Amino acid sequence: MIRYEKYSNQYTDRIDCPGTEKHYRLTRADHWCIMIEKFLPLVSPIQQMAVYEDDVWVITYPKCGTTWTQEMVWLLNNGLDYARAGKLTLEERFPFLELSGALSLMDGDSVGRVQDLPRPRHIKCHLPVMLLPDAIRTVRPKIIYVSRNPKDAATSFYHHYRNIVGYDGPREHFFDAFLNDSLIYAPFSEHVRAYWEWSKQPAGANCLFLTYEQMKRDLRAVIGRVSNFLGKRYTEREVDELEKHLSVESMRNNKSCNMDDLLEWARNTTHSEERKQLSKTNFQFIRSGTVGSYRHDMDDDYIQRFEEYERAATEGTDFDFFF
Repeated sequence: MIRYEKYSNQYTDRIDCPGTEKHYRLTRADHWCIMIEKFLPLVSPIQQMAVYEDDVWVITYPKCGTTWTQEMVWLLNNGLDYARAGKLTLEERFPFLELSGALSLMDGDSVGRVQDLPRPRHIKCHLPVMLLPDAIRTVRPKIIYVSRNPKDAATSFYHHYRNIVGYDGPREHFFDAFLNDSLIYAPFSEHVRAYWEWSKQPAGANCLFLTYEQMKRDLRAVIGRVSNFLGKRYTEREVDELEKHLSVESMRNNKSCNMDDLLEWARNTTHSEERKQLSKTNFQFIRSGTVGSYRHDMDDDYIQRFEEYERAATEGTDFDFFF
C-alpha cells in the first residue's frame, strides 16, 4: 500500500513553481519518493494497470538520455521504419505514462492514453520502482533503464526546470534541492540503485541497465546490446545509418523528437510574465548532449558536494556512474 503526506522544507519551498507545485512524500514499505499533488490521482490507476509481455519500457530519472534512448529503441523494435517515425511524434509512438501527473498545469489522461495503445506498446516513464504497476513484476516486459552521472543529470534537469517547468530561481537553490532529495522523483540515488539491483538479480533478465556515458562513449556497442535485448538483428550498413540518425545534431533537427510542442506549451503556460518579455530563448529540449556539461553551471564547491553525493550513492555496491 502506498501512503502519502504533504512534504515541505526549505528546499521545496525555494523551487516551487507553476509546473511543480505542492510536493508530497510517497511511502511504500521501506521505500519513499517525492512527487507532486497532481500525481496523486494516478497512483492507483498506474498500480492496477495491465502490463503485457510484449511491452517495451524506457525508464530513467529525468534528463538522463530518455528521448535519445526512446528513438533508438522504437526504431530497433520497428524494423528501422524511419518513414513512420518521421510522420508520428515520439510522444505518439512512445508516450510518457505519468505526464499528466508530472506537471501541475498539464491537462489530459496520460495513463489512459498508454492503456489504450495498440500492442506492442512502447512506454516512457520516470517512475521509481516502488511506483510501477504491480503486474510488471510478474509479467516481466522488457525494461531499458538509463542512468547518468548526478552532476550532468542535475544540470540538465535545472535547465529543464527553467525552460519547461517555469522555475525562475537561482541554480544553486535547484542544486541544493537535488542534493537534499527534495525534487520530484527524488531521491535520485535510490532511483538508480533500485533499477541497478533489479538488473543484477537472476530474475532481472528483462531489465537492461545502460548509462548515458556508455551511449556517448560507444553508441554503436549500445545499439548492439539493445538489438540483442529486443531480439533483433541488423546489418552493419543499417547500424551505420541508425548511428547517424541518433547523432545529437540529427536529433535536434528531428521534428518528431525535438519536443517543439512541449516548448510552445511551456512558453504559453508556465513562463512568468518577466520571462515572456525576455528575448526569445534559444533553449532546445535536446540540449548539449555531452558528458561534463555541468562544468558550465557548477562552481568548485558544488562539484565537490556532488562528488560526495556520488560516493554515498554508490557506497557498498559495484555500481559506477561512469562505467
